[in-house]
Amino acid sequence: MKILTVDDSIAVREIIKNALDVLGYESVEAENGVEALRKLREDSGEILLILLDWNMPEMDGITFLRTIKQDPDFKNIPVTMVTSENEKGKIINAISEGAKNYIIKPFTQEELIQKILESLGIA
Repeated sequence: MKILTVDDSIAVREIIKNALDVLGYESVEAENGVEALRKLREDSGEILLILLDWNMPEMDGITFLRTIKQDPDFKNIPVTMVTSENEKGKIINAISEGAKNYIIKPFTQEELIQKILESLGIA
């Protein structure tokens, strides 16, 4: 039971990993969309959820989201945007591109856990 965190911030990935540990999920980490695609292919079928930042080098979050939603192997994996982008238009854009949920940084561990559970259909 793995959850892929895609964020260029080591600190954010660590915060998310701590929340995943509380929930009992294994954390897989990538620092940008290019690395995340590679990790998705390596762990194909094992990733339950993707937690995705918007602003990253090499491949940003929205490009990554569009890419996986067009791939039959990955399109059904739920994606929660975890980002500082708080403009209404960007939130609507991400949801229309296929994001299931959206959490704005900074967030509490409780907020993150709630969004993860919602995205997995548990809460």
